Amino acid sequence: MRVHADVRRITGLRDAMIYGQFIEHFHRQIYGGVYDPGNPLSGEDGLRGDVMQALRDIHVPVLRWPGGCFVSAYHWKDAVGPERVPYYDKAWRVEEPCTFGTDEYVAMCRSMGCAPYICTNAGTGNAEEMSDWVEYCNLDKEGKYARMRRENGHEEPYNVRYWSIGNENYGTWEIGAKSPAEWGRFTVEAAKMMLRVDPTIELSAAAIKDTDWNLELLKNCGQFLKWISIHDYFDRPAGRNEPSDYETCMGLTADIGASVRKVRGLLEAMGLEKQIRIAYDEWNLRPWYHPGVMDVANQSADKSFYLGERDVNDRNCLYTMADGVFTACFLNMCLRNCDIVGMANFAPVVNTRGCIFTYQDGIVLRPTYHVFYLYTNYLGDKVLDSWNEEVPCTLFPAADGSTVETDLVDVVVTAFSDAKGIALGAVNKDPEKEQELVLDLADGAAEGDEVVVRYICGASKDSYNDIDHDEVQIQTYTAGTYKAGMTLTLPAHSVSVIQVGR
Repeated sequence: MRVHADVRRITGLRDAMIYGQFIEHFHRQIYGGVYDPGNPLSGEDGLRGDVMQALRDIHVPVLRWPGGCFVSAYHWKDAVGPERVPYYDKAWRVEEPCTFGTDEYVAMCRSMGCAPYICTNAGTGNAEEMSDWVEYCNLDKEGKYARMRRENGHEEPYNVRYWSIGNENYGTWEIGAKSPAEWGRFTVEAAKMMLRVDPTIELSAAAIKDTDWNLELLKNCGQFLKWISIHDYFDRPAGRNEPSDYETCMGLTADIGASVRKVRGLLEAMGLEKQIRIAYDEWNLRPWYHPGVMDVANQSADKSFYLGERDVNDRNCLYTMADGVFTACFLNMCLRNCDIVGMANFAPVVNTRGCIFTYQDGIVLRPTYHVFYLYTNYLGDKVLDSWNEEVPCTLFPAADGSTVETDLVDVVVTAFSDAKGIALGAVNKDPEKEQELVLDLADGAAEGDEVVVRYICGASKDSYNDIDHDEVQIQTYTAGTYKAGMTLTLPAHSVSVIQVGR
């Protein structure tokens, strides 16, 4: 495939928040994940030092918390201050100890150097509770809850900029689900109260590809929003732990931007595309596995079953190069849509389907982690208007038993605002064969510039990492010096970042 790009043709500047992450009070994501007091690897604040360093290494720009479905029955006041009483979490049917709350979360964000993004309770909560949370975090001295924060030992405001009204309140599985009309009225009242506490915050609200839902939301609350939140888990439903094979996952990349295209169209139709950006604030190839819980009519009474099955999420052999390649394709899609996709949050960051797995004595970095490392450390922020010739394609199986025609190579081209050079994110989806990439980069690359390639692929499409089992690691080589028409070889089932003139 021949890729053309011209540094003078800039699509836009990507927001670093497309490399955001998400964490929820589910299974081992918080407790025993990022927060593990008593573990020798944890600091005095209870945060796992090895996890924090790994997150700093991928320059996490924003972290969404505390949910997810968990938040729709979560009352933040239960988890601040010295007196914290555990309660029964009706979302995930476990006891929530409340030892990790707002103060610990903000401390974690500061340890990572990222922006906090708080999702509020729009299920059993209300507008006043949400605005009280903004007061606790952002006001200096005025009001009961700013004083509460100061009494809890935090004199300075947290200045949390990003807030989401609710989670998936359109879904029957969510506690406090609402109709489109109910959602429109609820969000506008919540937005009014939150913005009266701090008019500088940026609000998002839960959306879905359904036109009726979004119309009610935007007609009622559009004037107050800076973001619209969409979620996608692309593989099989969460009630079954049957991860698709590599080829089927590649078929899922054929129209990976469908949700963005639909929401963009609605925003443009309503004249809001310059005001509201998309926050793709939950996404992953694999949905979380939690049988016997979300379908209330058929939920399990066997605690050993519905809790024990969650451990299956943490089998590292499930997370192969299929996950890595899919993740790179998703990030390429966000980069190409950088004019309207301003945030994306991989869900979750630690354990479950996350890119980091924790155990008592250390961590495992799954293939998806290495994709984030490559993209955050080596791609540029200026997305170029690239175009391709002779794109190879094939038929991959679809989940419904049909087939879908899919490009085998996916490339995005970037430049740098603060330095010279070009960097390409190049994906070869082919499970078995190498693919050739011919570079024709006008102006941004000069003949004689050094070409450095960093990539992951593993020995096979099913390669994975586990404790003492590192099959997928970043490899680096120098491909010589650039000249127009030079050819590089992309390994099978690989993700590469190619830097020219850096």
